[in-house]
Amino acid sequence: MNLPRKGSEMAKILIAEDDLNTLQGLETIISREGHEVLTAADGREAFELMVAQGDVEVLLTDLKMPHLTGLELSGKVREAWPETQIIVMTAFGTVDTAVQAMKEGVYDYLTKPVDIDELLVVLGKALRSRELLLENLELRGMVTERYAFEKIIAVSGVMQNIFRKIRKVAPTSATVLIEGESGTGKELIARAIHYNSPRSRESMVEVNCASIPATLIESELFGHEKGAFTGAYRMQKGKFEVASSGTIFLDEISLLGPDLQGKLLRVLQERSFQRVGGNRKIEVDVRVVAATNLDLKAMVDRGEFREDLYYRLNVIPIHIPPLRERPEDIPSLVTHFIAQFAGDRPDAPRSITQGALDELLEYNWPGNVRELENTIESAIVISEGDVITEDHLNILGTSAWQQTEIDDETGPVLSLKEQLDRAEKRILKRTLEQVDGNRTRAAEVLGLSTRAIRYKIKDYEL
Repeated sequence: MNLPRKGSEMAKILIAEDDLNTLQGLETIISREGHEVLTAADGREAFELMVAQGDVEVLLTDLKMPHLTGLELSGKVREAWPETQIIVMTAFGTVDTAVQAMKEGVYDYLTKPVDIDELLVVLGKALRSRELLLENLELRGMVTERYAFEKIIAVSGVMQNIFRKIRKVAPTSATVLIEGESGTGKELIARAIHYNSPRSRESMVEVNCASIPATLIESELFGHEKGAFTGAYRMQKGKFEVASSGTIFLDEISLLGPDLQGKLLRVLQERSFQRVGGNRKIEVDVRVVAATNLDLKAMVDRGEFREDLYYRLNVIPIHIPPLRERPEDIPSLVTHFIAQFAGDRPDAPRSITQGALDELLEYNWPGNVRELENTIESAIVISEGDVITEDHLNILGTSAWQQTEIDDETGPVLSLKEQLDRAEKRILKRTLEQVDGNRTRAAEVLGLSTRAIRYKIKDYEL
């Protein structure tokens, strides 16, 4: 991404002022500060200079000028060069107009006659604000590049089909429901959708519905007014309001309670809501991407999730298969994680033996890509040579996996889901024993939320 040069000790300042004495005085003062100064006697001339120069850091403009007013000039500059900071100068009688201009994106205003000390302070702040803006744009560009489709590691046909689907979905505002087991990369797909969409310059707000106490989640999502409840000492915007014009990612949507399901449905239908304790309707333009590691349709059939909300969320369904169903992705992921965790360490391994890779390919990966990532990170840390071997792999391994007795050969043949449920129960039980029943610690070890752990403990009757 090509960005204009950042503000520095010497900046390019354009002054637009139709009073010649004022124009010359401001030029002299600002030039003495070491800045390059351009001058224009009216708005049209100023805009022509902007077109010719392109990299002006600050525009200092009078409000009332011939040919093109300060407000008209500001609007054209903000549209063409959003990184340029604009300071307007105004007589006392038009301060209200200047304040309105600030609401529309002007950085600050000065009243005439201009106080020199105030001018230099505001000018310095505007230049620092511009630097922060450019840094933010650079970071956004880096994030956008990170979540480009070609940066997501997957070679399997099923994942390529998913990429083709989200390439079509990303430019729209359609609601997306991502389903898949824990650790499959649902949040990665959600970010790819956002950062490859027209909303990529706006915020992506991520909410883990399982990590927020049930008593606080409504306020977290929709905000609250001052005094709405004990401890509400000031008005607080909710995640939906913060995400307006961007995307909100609701992870573990299946764990929302019935009351919140109804309120979320209304937001999806009406694109508006009220803060907790408020009566003013707040309209938002926000794209919703939701994710769950549970079978939401099965929950609907059991009466555990609202059917009408399910169909509102399931406009574009994306199912991410578990890693065991796409083992062809494992070698590429391993190569990626080795490079990621080895970094610039000269003593870190850069490759893996065929025996170790075969062991990774034979393993069932109940924790999916997240577990594979943790396994490679662990191997990088404990290895002493330049190659990862079987001895460095801290996984159950094929033989250990078989020892969990997923399928009792003397008993009835179980479906894949039944076998995986049984394995998950054993893994959860063993982990709880290892951490002395500490659910928070178990959640950290398994890469799950504490709320999801509680749900699974209840479901498996542990």
